[in-house]
Amino acid sequence: MEEITHEKLKKIKQSFRLYMSGPTAHSMGQKGVSYKINWGVPLPELQKMAVEYGKDEALALALWQENIRECKILATLIMPVKSLTDELLEAWGEQVNSQEMAELLAFNLLQYWERSPQLAYKWMVADNEMMQIMAYQLLARLFVNGHIPTDADAQEYLSSIVAALKCKHVGVRHAATNSLYRFMDLGEDYQERADIILQRLDGIL
Repeated sequence: MEEITHEKLKKIKQSFRLYMSGPTAHSMGQKGVSYKINWGVPLPELQKMAVEYGKDEALALALWQENIRECKILATLIMPVKSLTDELLEAWGEQVNSQEMAELLAFNLLQYWERSPQLAYKWMVADNEMMQIMAYQLLARLFVNGHIPTDADAQEYLSSIVAALKCKHVGVRHAATNSLYRFMDLGEDYQERADIILQRLDGIL
């Protein structure tokens, strides 16, 4: 099994040369997206490759270990949701070092995990900006999909959102703002509670 996974990994890495986009990789480098190797392969092409390989836990784990942008994105696309654990996600979350990867991990994988709400409420107060981005991106998706927070979770969310909206990192502010608008869409009560927060921040943002 390990040999098969190794051969798949080797084939995938070789295939990236066919899609190499120098301008894309250069643009990402200028924006601070740093990897040992970045082929600049467009996301749609990676999504096609993910369909070809299907869900594969062993391959996803092997891909994530590579400090290559395309490998990590593919890992988020082919990792079976049923294989996720708290320990694995904590490890992956701590290794995310770009806004692009934070957003893709949340969108491609985290939102489908059964314990995603608990993870989001935990990560939104983490001392790690990438984890905060994932948390708020994840909460935005959950709110869109009808997740109703408990009163305690809603209060904690609204308390943390204040600091997030004042964060120096634009990615955190953007993700927090997006999640707050989705929170307001849950109903009149949620909109009123969010309005109080926005009024408090008026003149600061």
